[in-house]
Amino acid sequence: MAHHTTFPRLLSPSLVAAIAGLAAVLGICAPVRAEPLTVGAPPSLRPALIEILPMFEREYDAPVQIVYTPSKTLVREIENGASIDVLLTGGVDEIEYLHKKGLTLNGKPRIYARTSLVLVMSTNSSAALLSLDDALQSRTTRIVLGDPHTSSLGEISARALAKINPTYKTHANILYAPHSEDIIQLIRTGKADVGLVYRVDTINSGQVRISDGTPIGSQVPIQFGQAVVSTCRPALRPVAERFSDFLMTPRIQKLLVKYGFDP
Repeated sequence: MAHHTTFPRLLSPSLVAAIAGLAAVLGICAPVRAEPLTVGAPPSLRPALIEILPMFEREYDAPVQIVYTPSKTLVREIENGASIDVLLTGGVDEIEYLHKKGLTLNGKPRIYARTSLVLVMSTNSSAALLSLDDALQSRTTRIVLGDPHTSSLGEISARALAKINPTYKTHANILYAPHSEDIIQLIRTGKADVGLVYRVDTINSGQVRISDGTPIGSQVPIQFGQAVVSTCRPALRPVAERFSDFLMTPRIQKLLVKYGFDP
């Protein structure tokens, strides 16, 4: 007796589409990954955020993408409508500026970290430690500073230098770099002798050492500010506010101290 094998009829394209649509409605298909929260931050925060961001993502099931850019540049991008949800700055003036313009969404600036200004030189240099005053008086010492047009570090350095030496800009060997990582790179590669950076940058780089811990004659305390900003996408505002609160929790504050910030 002959055996007949019966093959299933192929489904029509319209029926396949209908089944797929029903599966999506019922949640059978794999869930779509949530849109990531975009955080703008200065390069000084990179080492700490490498540990902090995965903690937040894991605990809140919320992906985060980070944009490391000097603070003043980030502020200009926000004013131009860049898609940034939370702004972390390497100073507090930038957040205060945005707040006065009505471009922050969660109240006044929140201070989430503190550090200070120091003069550094390469760990590989055999030269004697220099004070900032010695460096400014030398005709050969190459000094690299943050660019005041792009970064909080540059603006803070410029203000501090103007107080102790109003003619510092006439020094023959002053260089400018966009942010702290670039300053350290110039010193590490021998293109500059000393530079002004945040104390936290020194601790995390391992490539520079403090040459002058009080370059302005006393410690210059620096506060880092943060805010949920006007360019935050409405659907992500609850996540943005959770992230802002997360940075202020005691355990994250302890982690920032671990990465070199002041208590």
